[in-house]
Amino acid sequence: MIAKILITLIALLHVYFLVLEMFLWDKPAGMKAFGNNAEKAKLTKVLAQNQGLYNGFLAAGLIWSLLAPAVYATALANFFLACVLVAGIYGGITASKKIIYIQALPALLGLIVVNLV
Repeated sequence: MIAKILITLIALLHVYFLVLEMFLWDKPAGMKAFGNNAEKAKLTKVLAQNQGLYNGFLAAGLIWSLLAPAVYATALANFFLACVLVAGIYGGITASKKIIYIQALPALLGLIVVNLV
């Protein structure tokens, strides 16, 4: 049950990222969340939308793991949580250290809990 709650929270977090990156990137909420100004947001909007789409795929995969038959659920959860972990580590190294805490750490915790059961 704890694993499913964590997976749900991580999936919702990635839906939130999708919304911020695809629809709010150049709006006040998106610019504040990512520390951008209007000029930078305009220049990077298409890249952010692409990134948001990928976050949506991660969310979809995590949701799939929650709905899949038990025989597949753990493997799906492991795969998509590992993808989130790798993306979070990479983002933490290349973009902002806070991504480690916002994205990678929850995924690592999710992987641990999923595999303790």
